[in-house]
Amino acid sequence: MCGIFGYWDRARRPLDDDAIARMAQKLVHRGPDDEGIWNQPQRGLALGNRRLSIIDIGGGHQPFVSDDGKIAVVQNGEIFNYIELAAELRRQGVQLKTASDTEVILRLYEREGIGFVSKLNGMFAIAIDDAHEDAMYLIRDRIGVKPLYVADNGQRVLFASEIKAILPVVQANSAQSAIDLAAIHHYLTFNYIPAPWTIHQGIRHVMPGTWMRFTRSGVQTERWWNLADQRERDYSFDDWSQEFMSILDDATRIRLRADVPFGAFLSGGVDSSTIVGLMARHVSRPVKTFCIGFEDPRYDESAFALQAAQRFGCDHTMEVAELNMLANWPKVLYHLDQPHGDASFMPTLRVSELAARHVKVVLTGDGGDELFAGYDKYAAFFGQPDAQTMPAATFQRKYFDSISLFSPEAKAALYQPQVRRQLAGMDSFDEAAKPWFDEARHFDRVNQALYLDMQLLLSGNNLVKPDRMGMAVSIEARTPFLDYRMMELAFRSRGTTKLSSEGDKKHWFKKAAAPLISENLAYRKKQMFTVPIGEWFREERYHWLLGTLAGSSLLQQNFDTSLVDSMLERHRDGRANFTRELRALAALALWDMQVK
Repeated sequence: MCGIFGYWDRARRPLDDDAIARMAQKLVHRGPDDEGIWNQPQRGLALGNRRLSIIDIGGGHQPFVSDDGKIAVVQNGEIFNYIELAAELRRQGVQLKTASDTEVILRLYEREGIGFVSKLNGMFAIAIDDAHEDAMYLIRDRIGVKPLYVADNGQRVLFASEIKAILPVVQANSAQSAIDLAAIHHYLTFNYIPAPWTIHQGIRHVMPGTWMRFTRSGVQTERWWNLADQRERDYSFDDWSQEFMSILDDATRIRLRADVPFGAFLSGGVDSSTIVGLMARHVSRPVKTFCIGFEDPRYDESAFALQAAQRFGCDHTMEVAELNMLANWPKVLYHLDQPHGDASFMPTLRVSELAARHVKVVLTGDGGDELFAGYDKYAAFFGQPDAQTMPAATFQRKYFDSISLFSPEAKAALYQPQVRRQLAGMDSFDEAAKPWFDEARHFDRVNQALYLDMQLLLSGNNLVKPDRMGMAVSIEARTPFLDYRMMELAFRSRGTTKLSSEGDKKHWFKKAAAPLISENLAYRKKQMFTVPIGEWFREERYHWLLGTLAGSSLLQQNFDTSLVDSMLERHRDGRANFTRELRALAALALWDMQVK
């Protein structure tokens, strides 16, 4: 795990060394162990890396450069099948000088060109300078586990693992760094800003499963992996269960490859318990597991985590945390670089801080809910009698409405008149959701809903959480459920294997995992990893919220503050529950005050 950064200038104008050094400095938390920069001022480019040393501690310094000095590679992430790929290269006569997975990337690219990326099983954001082609490649992993941002004004391209590393350079062009009202419009719909948008007009995501090739004349973008290429098929439960457990076991096994101490986040839910149970099969020492508990039993899962830890003989560490974590919200937003209304980032940071005292790598259960219908919202929506029979367009819009925070009408009412006019006709459904629904039209309706959430919720919010909160304290989070073999199996599996006609979520998954983790853990009621922020807004944190919302010039200039005040008053008095809406507005206000 690392942070990468750099630039490519089409007119070969060099970026000054101080600016490059400041980009590196902004990413020290992602890579506190080492720094390397491939600086080619005569060609107008640089690739840089801040390294968190995980594999080949002594030999993995980046960038890796070809023997002829014409190709340089940096990456953020891990290639989990690098051992097998290295063996394949050696059989072909390639001499590898290190045991680093980044050298494997270099040697594969030298032999196969950009097509090599399909061989990688991992989480990665890669930058390659190829002087033979006079081009730079940016490559992102299949589902966006690792972040990668790019700013291209037509003359100079800047890229980095986090927005904060390139924003100061981008801000030299005021138009590029201006607030993107379209992104705020989508934020109010989703509670996060969906890719490719960011809060800044001139900064965008390199999209998951995509590579971009920058040349002196322009940019070429290719999608190198598409989850929608899968086709559903029938399975017997026995065949499906065997394939599911086999893939997940191997995905877990290869994610244990590290030259540093590792462990796992363990909540005692079906996802994390299954991962820990599989980890225990492949290690000779007790798996180190970490969780936080709360004194309020509504939010405390620590008893279930302890049950799973004892079942698998883990070296378990639990701390009871202070439930009120609002003091950490500014720190969370600093590491996010953008507003996110999801309160669970705060406890995720807290458990990351706990784990970082013991290990540098953790495995997590992220992705299981989106792949296998683990959220209550799926049972609620598909429990409607006409969910499977309503017209396709109606289904798409109604599912979108069910996951939306502010409706189009509520957003229009919230905006100041000039903002309402500027955003008139912009529909978050058409802009952000419908293209994904169109890709997924061949799937059944459960899988269509899951596909949308894989592309928006997972990459836009739920994978941001373990990456940024882990990197805030310099630990790497690995996600076995998001092994590409598991994602492809999930979307070859019909929706009825995930959500039964009786509303049983993760239907076959729980049945397959129960012999490993126990019936009790497999079928216990799901708890959300969150904090009671809505209660605080009614009581001890009411005045804090009032001051926060009033202190944001972004809110004051763009929103009808009398409507915001009315929402807050109605929430405090118990006449309405605006927890999620107020949380989103508070995150936007806190982010705004932080960047000023």
